[in-house]
Amino acid sequence: MRLKDYLKNRLTKKEFDIFPTSFDIVGDIAIFADLPKELNRKEKLIGNSLIKLNKNIKVVCKKIKKYSGKFRTSKLKIIAGEKRKETIYIENGCRFMLDVEKVYFSSRLGNERKRIANLVKPNENVLVMFSGCGPYTVQIAKKAKKVTAIEANPAAHKYALINLKLNKIKNAVVLNGDVKKMIPRLKEKFDRIVMPLPKTSMEYIKDALSASKKGTIIHIYAFSKDNNYEGVKKTIISECKQYGKRCRIIKIVKTGEYSPRVSRVCIDFAIQ
Repeated sequence: MRLKDYLKNRLTKKEFDIFPTSFDIVGDIAIFADLPKELNRKEKLIGNSLIKLNKNIKVVCKKIKKYSGKFRTSKLKIIAGEKRKETIYIENGCRFMLDVEKVYFSSRLGNERKRIANLVKPNENVLVMFSGCGPYTVQIAKKAKKVTAIEANPAAHKYALINLKLNKIKNAVVLNGDVKKMIPRLKEKFDRIVMPLPKTSMEYIKDALSASKKGTIIHIYAFSKDNNYEGVKKTIISECKQYGKRCRIIKIVKTGEYSPRVSRVCIDFAIQ
């Protein structure tokens, strides 16, 4: 039975009409992103009902502050279940431990992470920028020769180290620090670069290009309004030209909806 159907006779008509139709699940934690304040008095009922209907859910949270701050984390309130925000999430045969409040993570990007990992060839040396708790790092490392990952958030970095061990990854190095400061220290040119930070990734194209060579494939994530990809393509081509690089757009993949009329996209392009 769906949660909304189960609650039909437990909520007033007004409450029922504004009840959200979806929530995210990360491991055994369910998260309501937009639980209306009009349902505050019913939040415990809602949380306990969800746990009753889904035996795999042990904790129910609601967001009380959207993604914000330097590390784009959200503030969560536990409304039912166990008093913890740490969980283990399984994706594409890999296990990831994380704290859903301290680490930015989207379970909705599982298919996109799988797509990128499946493009990686066995001899590749890959750079993952803004690597978080390691979802791209671990899955790519199972395909690549070597992976270098950079993450600024100390909490996410801590979990990335744990997740390398959880998945028995030996060919990846995770570094804690600012991408702009860390990349020059690497003194390496990579075969593939992943930039999964759509809000500000365009600000780091120069840094990615400095770590690229002829033939490098870059996957950069961005937001696009009304499925208009021309603006995003022009920005990438212009940035490459500015820094003395030529590029070829390979593919643009829509990876999800950010808000009404605004999509999250991944632009795959090659350095020529």
